[in-house]
Amino acid sequence: MSDIHQSLEHKLSASGNTVELLRNLPVGSSVFPVVPSEFSNWRDEQLAVRNAAVLLDQSHHMVSLFIEGPDALRLLSGLAVNSFAGFAVDKAKQLVVCNYDGMLIGDGILFHLAENEYSYVGNPAAANWIRFHADTGDYDVTIEVEDRSPSDLRNANVSRRYYRYEIQGPLAKDVIEKLTGAPFPEIRLFNMGTVTVEGREVRALRHGMAGAPGLELFGPYEDREQIRLAILAAGEEFGLRQVGSRAYPTLALESAWMGWPLPAVYSGESMKAYREWLPSSGYEGSFATLGGSFLSENIEDYYVTPYELGYGAFIKFDHEFIGRDALERMADQTHRRKVTLAWNRHDVAKVFASLFDPDTIPFKHIELPRANYTSVSFDRVTLGDRTVGFSSSSGYTHNERSMLSMAVIEADVPIGEEVVLLWGEENGGTAKTSVERHQQTTIRAIVSPAPYSKVAREDYANTGWRTAAR
Repeated sequence: MSDIHQSLEHKLSASGNTVELLRNLPVGSSVFPVVPSEFSNWRDEQLAVRNAAVLLDQSHHMVSLFIEGPDALRLLSGLAVNSFAGFAVDKAKQLVVCNYDGMLIGDGILFHLAENEYSYVGNPAAANWIRFHADTGDYDVTIEVEDRSPSDLRNANVSRRYYRYEIQGPLAKDVIEKLTGAPFPEIRLFNMGTVTVEGREVRALRHGMAGAPGLELFGPYEDREQIRLAILAAGEEFGLRQVGSRAYPTLALESAWMGWPLPAVYSGESMKAYREWLPSSGYEGSFATLGGSFLSENIEDYYVTPYELGYGAFIKFDHEFIGRDALERMADQTHRRKVTLAWNRHDVAKVFASLFDPDTIPFKHIELPRANYTSVSFDRVTLGDRTVGFSSSSGYTHNERSMLSMAVIEADVPIGEEVVLLWGEENGGTAKTSVERHQQTTIRAIVSPAPYSKVAREDYANTGWRTAAR
């Protein structure tokens, strides 16, 4: 039976060990499609987020669902940990969904576009969970699926319903006012309104990524080039830069967003029907590569809860949803917490120096600026002889002149403590195409706040939805 017709459940059963399967999938790290890797250079593009203004093209790398029908709200409310009280038209929220045991499947942004009409944009695992329940449950809804754009464009025509452009940075307000010829719109945080650009009415979502007011603009894809050129013209005097696909994912390090976790779908009898519905050729079975130095035979050791990623404030027990009972039991427990790890610069330099020693096997290469070489990164973090957590999304930020990673660690490890991260994979590395033969090494790191930068910690609370929730 070919992969395209197999279920995920069949593939897992045939593999014998889920961890080994995911760690050796013959693919590497995910590639951000369509958008050029750099427009100028990734260092200056990172700096512009903090010091000027940037244009981020978010049109291509996320899955979109367009959900319509009289039961759309009932479907979404029954899956999301979030409350839907007061979720009126022209509002948006970070939607978080879990399995029956309260373990995280994924998250993304939900837009309430019109009465009985919603759009989800984000993680493919969460999108698939929504689609499964719409397909198998008693819901009067229709769903249009728009997968992320293809990475290989040689034989592909890119077509999207919407372009999605973010204008962010401390000078974003000035850019937007010149772009629209009007004062910055009075749209509340994570609400939507409209602005006029080049005579066209454009929908705008208010949020911020750099400690200052910003907007995400979206409209018909056929208008994308006219709107993009207008933004660039308006931003020229303010030093606006387009951000390429190399710098874009590193911005999450400064805003303390931990990228796509491993979806908690690979185990448990309650999830078997879902695994039988999922194709083996989909994200969960063929592209959710697992890698790093943390190694366990139990796939559930790679699951996380919403509490551990700082999403506790999103959880509201004012409605029934999948995973509610489990999350209520966890609510008063002590949780691991999300932190930033600031890597020791000398240890990082040691890794690069090993590339120039012809007499030894090098350490695992650190790609700059984004160091992830697998879809889901899990590097073991220790304090003394004790494993205290794992390090995930990692990369270099020119704003901080530092290698950083997001990590989930035990609650008793204080800010300022030095821990040790084990970098690289066992036995010379797994079979992922992004993994060269290497040896493991240790990297010291300081447990630091999330967000890491002072600007982000103090200003994101007023402009960024993730920090505002905390």
